[in-house]
Amino acid sequence: MLIFSSIPYQVYRKAAIWAFAASLLLLVLVLIPSVGTKVLGARRWITIGGFGIQPAELVKLTITMYLSTLFEKNIRFLHFMLIVSIVVGLIMLEPDLGTAAVVAVIAFAIYFLAGAGWKSVFLTSAAGILGVTGFILSSQYRRARILTFLDPTKDPLGASYHIRQVLIALGSGGLFGVGIGKSRQKYEYIPAATTDSIFAIIAEELGFLGGLTLITLFAVFFVRSFSIAKRAADRFSRLLACGISVWIATQTIINLGTMVALVPLTGVPLPFISYGGSSTIAVLSAVGILLNISKSAHEKQ
Repeated sequence: MLIFSSIPYQVYRKAAIWAFAASLLLLVLVLIPSVGTKVLGARRWITIGGFGIQPAELVKLTITMYLSTLFEKNIRFLHFMLIVSIVVGLIMLEPDLGTAAVVAVIAFAIYFLAGAGWKSVFLTSAAGILGVTGFILSSQYRRARILTFLDPTKDPLGASYHIRQVLIALGSGGLFGVGIGKSRQKYEYIPAATTDSIFAIIAEELGFLGGLTLITLFAVFFVRSFSIAKRAADRFSRLLACGISVWIATQTIINLGTMVALVPLTGVPLPFISYGGSSTIAVLSAVGILLNISKSAHEKQ
């Protein structure tokens, strides 16, 4: 964050295409059995020198930079659809529907804010809905998650086990929580307790008030980030700031929505909180860019 906040945001205009191309290459490499690491049935990581890199997390930043550059002067519908289709398709091959959905929302938001016509907005929305429906219907475990979302009491030891354990954690926390470090659900009950399900543990240990405080902090962050986008000095930085804001907001809403059973369960980390190096590096780098955009806008006032 400190490094990216010290780099003038104009640099990303020139670096965007190369950064995006590099992230696309990583998305391809992760699918190669001898290169990508397969964990829990998904091939999402590349291990280099003992460190795991998740290319899908990095592409959230690079596609935001590239589309902001692409739409700075004009809007190219076919170019946009081709880029999104390739990126989302590669991520779905891992497979990772949650990350694919976040990337699609980021791309659509930048496209819309750049001034896309309502006809093309309707076409991209329809294509997105059809695509998500197709991905869900094509996979048995995704269909099971939708059925579990509609009926959480179904298959309590199978498809609905995860969300039922999460809800038990939320309920156990009460108003003030069971105390820091005293969660019972994080010991063998909730899957991904340090990553995707971290909010359930926070709510169990700190209670409703602790969970509400965290949500309030996120809300303040979103208000400030969109305020930075509104005050940005030029079209490129405005689109870039909007894309970053939408990215972090969408990921937060999806994660929290799954934890309270408002959204079907999917694997999306909670920004700033979930354990995971690639996600943390990508998000903090994006915040650094926001800070530089804010600084530049303030200096020009």
